[in-house]
Amino acid sequence: MDIKQIQDLIRFVSKSGVNEVSLEQKDFKITIKTNQEPTVVHATIPAPASAPAAAAVPALAAAPAPAAVADTSHYVTIKSPMIGTFYRSASPDKPLFVNVGDEVESGTVVCIIEAMKLFNEIESEVSGRIVKILVDNASPVEYDQPLFLVEPM
Repeated sequence: MDIKQIQDLIRFVSKSGVNEVSLEQKDFKITIKTNQEPTVVHATIPAPASAPAAAAVPALAAAPAPAAVADTSHYVTIKSPMIGTFYRSASPDKPLFVNVGDEVESGTVVCIIEAMKLFNEIESEVSGRIVKILVDNASPVEYDQPLFLVEPM
């Protein structure tokens, strides 16, 4: 990682409102911490021109009450070790690393996270069966965000 990439990472962290970012490679590790409060964004969508201005609609509506919550306490969660983009396969024409129902062993590659143009293979830390994939392909992920639920064997 060169100094330009480090500076870009620092700028990204300061603009994103994230408090801490860790990036680890074979022979390199960097942790960037900020002392700022996380940024909270509130927005409104203006009403159509024909409606009164006071009728603005909030863009961030309250989330609906959750339906029956499944008990996931006996599952192990594979979490993202970094900020980046989540990919389920090495490239669009390659097969997916894992699917729901697949059995994995410790050390099995389950996905790739692209961070700063580097593709990092994420390995399972537990042997078991993939129960749920919590992130859509090509979606941005945060540090420590849950990616998979695994039923340990």
